[in-house]
Amino acid sequence: MKAFKLFFVAMVAGLILLSSDVVMAQCAMCSATVESNAQNGGNETAGLNNGILYLLAMPYIAAAIGGYVWYKKYRRKENVELNMRNEKLHLN
Repeated sequence: MKAFKLFFVAMVAGLILLSSDVVMAQCAMCSATVESNAQNGGNETAGLNNGILYLLAMPYIAAAIGGYVWYKKYRRKENVELNMRNEKLHLN
């Protein structure tokens, strides 16, 4: 069953990667405005690119901060002694 799940996940991931198409991620109005501005020597394109990079970076920064907080909160302390029995645990 575990092998089937792994195969299924790999198959879905492969199909998603193989079926991707090149898309234009801007509406026609935005694309036309940015292209005409770039041709006329404007610097609006730099602002648009910076905005895209800003929006791209925010989820990664949020995940990194969450990971850092989780690491600091739940990492194992060095001088804590665990008092565990040496017996095997039988769950049946």
